[in-house]
Amino acid sequence: MKLFIGNLPHDITSTDINTLFSGYGEVVNTNLVIDQFSGRSRGFAFVEMSTRSEGHKAMESLNGSEYKHRQLVCNEAKPQKKKGRRSSR
Repeated sequence: MKLFIGNLPHDITSTDINTLFSGYGEVVNTNLVIDQFSGRSRGFAFVEMSTRSEGHKAMESLNGSEYKHRQLVCNEAKPQKKKGRRSSR
């Protein structure tokens, strides 16, 4: 199950996220979105848990909880939209 995590502190690392979510099950993948210019977190990430039950457990526990003085948003990630080709007219 893939989760969206928002309102993360800008100094968070992938290791911090893995530690936070590993208490709820096996973390398969973590994708912390980094700003290409500043090199800092953009404040959100995606975490893939090994099972739906682990994902739901993490989502229910962490959504609305406080982490480093920020209230986390944790929802099931929406499927990524396919990007169409832009015309160059």
